[in-house]
Amino acid sequence: MRRDLPAQPLPEEVVDILLRRPGLRVERIVSTGQATPDGEWYDQESDEFVLLVAGAARLRIEGEHEDRALEEGDWLCLPAHCRHRVTWTRAEPPTIWLAVHCGAG
Repeated sequence: MRRDLPAQPLPEEVVDILLRRPGLRVERIVSTGQATPDGEWYDQESDEFVLLVAGAARLRIEGEHEDRALEEGDWLCLPAHCRHRVTWTRAEPPTIWLAVHCGAG
């Protein structure tokens, strides 16, 4: 699970594409304290299933009044165009996400 992790600390998140097929993309994302810049939101063309494999994070979904706290093993399904942003990730040890994008993107 933690093989091939980049050296710490990271200036930016590292996104490794593990699998790409028509209508499907599986990514491993390694975060070390990164968050979505203020005022920016993800608004993706495809559905996304995200699993927090290791670490901890907080995610805000547009229209919700509080962040969602995520710990190891927590997951979310984000439908296409569900605007969301990462407000915090644990830096050490790194936070590792598995993101599965399916559909139009």
